[in-house]
Amino acid sequence: MKLLTFDAGQGARLGVVAADGSIVDLSATGRADFATMQTLIEGGPKEWDAARAEANRSAGLDPAQIVILAPLPRPVQMRDFLVFEVHMRGAVWNGAKLRERLGDGPAAPATPPPIPDVWYQQPIYYKCNRFAVAGPGRTALWPEWSKVIDYELELACIIGKGGRDIAVADAADHIFGYTIFNDLTARDAQFKEMQGPLGPAKGKDFDGANVLGPVIVTPDEIEPQALAMRAFVNDELWSEGSSSTMHWSFAEMIAHVSRSETLHAGEVLGSGTVGNGCGLELGKMLKHGDRVTLEIEGIGRQVTTIHAPHVAERLVL
Repeated sequence: MKLLTFDAGQGARLGVVAADGSIVDLSATGRADFATMQTLIEGGPKEWDAARAEANRSAGLDPAQIVILAPLPRPVQMRDFLVFEVHMRGAVWNGAKLRERLGDGPAAPATPPPIPDVWYQQPIYYKCNRFAVAGPGRTALWPEWSKVIDYELELACIIGKGGRDIAVADAADHIFGYTIFNDLTARDAQFKEMQGPLGPAKGKDFDGANVLGPVIVTPDEIEPQALAMRAFVNDELWSEGSSSTMHWSFAEMIAHVSRSETLHAGEVLGSGTVGNGCGLELGKMLKHGDRVTLEIEGIGRQVTTIHAPHVAERLVL
C-alpha cells in the first residue's frame, strides 16, 4: 500500500494510491482514523487493512490534479542515523578538505582517516528538527548565511507500533512503512559547528531542510534490504547506490533506540546517506536553480529546487 498526504484545494488530506494509479481520498470517508497520516498510523493494523480495502475498490483523483505534501508534515520525532560505511569514510575525508578550503581547519589528511570504533559498535544518530519537514516538488529557500549547499540521499522508515526494549527479532513488527528522505545540509555551517564537538545543528536546522515523500510504502509491498537508490541534479545522474550496503539494519536501529526508551507511532528514522549519495563525497556542491531528484526503487521519486541567488557558482573541491 502506498499512502500519501495531499491537497486538492481543501487543505491536507490523507490518500492511498489505487491499483489504477489514481488517488483515493481516505479523509472523505469521514472515519476519524483517516483524518491524517498520524491518526491512521496510531489506528493500528485494523485501520491499515481498512485503508487497503478502500484502495482496492475505489477509483480516485487524477494525480495531476493534486499537490503532494510531506506524508508526515510534522512527525512526532525524527532521528537520522549514519549506517553506510562508504559515506562515513568519504564524508569525513572530504569534510576535512572542505574545512581547509574554507579556512576553517588544518590541512586535510592525504588519505581517508580511520572510522571511529564506536561506529562499528553501535548505530549512531542525531535528532532532526521535526518542524523543518517539507514535501516533494517544493523550492528550498537556502539560508543566506550558507554558501555550501548539499543534498543527502536517504531511505527512512516510519514507526507503526511503539514499544520499549524492542528485540531485533521483533523490530519488523514495529515498522509502518518506508519513504525517501532528502537531508538538505548547509555544509559550511555543519563542519564549522561540529568542531565543537557536538552533532550537527544549524547545518541541518532550517525551514524545509527535511524533505520527505512522496509516499509511505508499507512493508507488504517493499523489502528494504536491496533497494536501488539514485540522485539526479538537473536530470544528470550524480549518485547511485543500494540499501544493501547498510552496515546497520532498521531492526538494529530500532532495538538500539528503544533501549530503556519508548518509541512512539509516527517516529521517523533516517538511514543516513547512501555511499556517494551527496555532493560532498563527489567533491561538487549545489548552486542556485539546481533541481535535485531523489529516487528509491519501489517508493518513487521526489524533486526539490534550490533557491539561493547568493550561490551562483558550483563549489568544486
